[in-house]
Amino acid sequence: MRMRPGFAPVPACCATRACCAKRCPWFRMIAVVRQGSVPGYPNNVLFNSYVFLLFMAVVLPAWHVLPRRYRNGLLLAASYVFYAYWDWRFVFLLLASTLIDYHVAGAMHRQPVSSRRKLLLLISLVANLGILGFFKYFNFFVDSFARIGEVFGARPDALHLHVILPVGISFYTFQTLSYTIDVYRGRLEPSRSLRDFALYVAFFPQLVAGPIERAVNLLPQISRTPEPSREDVRAGLVLITTGMFKKVLVGDTCGRFADQVFAQPHVYSSPFLLAALFLFSIQIYADFSGYSSIARGTARLFGIHLMVNFEQPYLSANITEFWRRWHISLSSWLRDYLYIPLGGNRKGSRRTLINLFATMLLGGLWHGAGWNFVFWGGLHGTYLAAHKKRLGSRKAPYGFRGGTLADVLKFIAGVVATNILVLMSWLFFRAHDVQTTRYFITHIVSWRSAPFAGRVLEMCIGYGVTVLVLDLLEYCTGTHEYLLRLARPARIGFVAAAWTGVLLYMFSSRSMPFIYFQF
Repeated sequence: MRMRPGFAPVPACCATRACCAKRCPWFRMIAVVRQGSVPGYPNNVLFNSYVFLLFMAVVLPAWHVLPRRYRNGLLLAASYVFYAYWDWRFVFLLLASTLIDYHVAGAMHRQPVSSRRKLLLLISLVANLGILGFFKYFNFFVDSFARIGEVFGARPDALHLHVILPVGISFYTFQTLSYTIDVYRGRLEPSRSLRDFALYVAFFPQLVAGPIERAVNLLPQISRTPEPSREDVRAGLVLITTGMFKKVLVGDTCGRFADQVFAQPHVYSSPFLLAALFLFSIQIYADFSGYSSIARGTARLFGIHLMVNFEQPYLSANITEFWRRWHISLSSWLRDYLYIPLGGNRKGSRRTLINLFATMLLGGLWHGAGWNFVFWGGLHGTYLAAHKKRLGSRKAPYGFRGGTLADVLKFIAGVVATNILVLMSWLFFRAHDVQTTRYFITHIVSWRSAPFAGRVLEMCIGYGVTVLVLDLLEYCTGTHEYLLRLARPARIGFVAAAWTGVLLYMFSSRSMPFIYFQF
């Protein structure tokens, strides 16, 4: 059974266990429930909620008035409260990963024998990937084998546990794994403070949807307990503002239309289907890049600099460049801890193409326990392998180069072609099942117009131009804090207008969960 954002069906067999759920609170950890059955899932951990604004109104002033030696303790406690507000029982999984990797890394650093160091690394890998695999992929593999078993008359239904996916487990698992791997490789000394390491794993701005930070970047900052400068505060507020604008006024509004069409595609004609796919491509970008900006901005208020996770990916002129700009923390993690260990490009051109494909296939599976994600990852692996084969030994171009008319036209053609390929792949990412995917493809290819197609086109152009303008501002200025370059009255006016729109929308509409919370 595949979990979708915000809801999941309750199997009939679970109805008989209702009394068990009442008597045993741990039962609910292994029962698929409807949205709202488990308090706080998933809306109570949203940045775009009044609860989070209240949370920050308490934590931030308290952090600033405390002596520096107590600040990390407060941030750690706040991070656990933040996560526990969704469901307190899953805090124990977070704590388990933290304790295992803290002690494994310390023992690994003190151990001179190579074979024992490998054994300690294996303990970390098995423990972390075992927890992730059980909660995220158990039913996926049971369902897959069940279909095979049905051919031979077997019915392994008893193996289903209907597991809830803990928010952010994929993100903090990869983050803590990178720590133990780097210690094993000798690139990093283990942290001497359990408190600081626990904060590195659980730091609330990026806990549930990244960026997937590296210990080499985040741990030294945490250990120093930095004092935020005036520039940090200004940049943080700007990043939060632009992130909320993207998420709430662009991502959520696009998402409501896309969700409606994808929920009942057979009701809609070709223009609406194509518009839903296009608007989903905008939604997922505005939603996730907006989250990353809010996370970076929130961290800046505490003096901590998180890595940039998006660099205008829809302005990429080739698919390799797209993956250098999209979800940078994940793509760089897959490169450093999967692609390169597999051999990278060091074992011949054929092996390079296989490594690219395998890396993206597993990257697709990281996104979710469903064959649609596997196919999406495989499709991007095919794109990357084909582009790599075409390039040969040359490096993929990055960014706009040259200034002649021919250079401009070539760049625009590359951007259009790349976006068409990416748009096609988003269908497999978003569709609920194979039937939905087939319906979209069939009715878009065999185009039939419909009334109000012009209005749908206007809506797509409006949102597309909005995202394009925001990206061009970042692209041309080379910074995500471009608002700081405006005169103070203009900057204050834009921030005030953006927050007015965001708060009014939040007040009048129910907050939509961030898409990547499900991963």
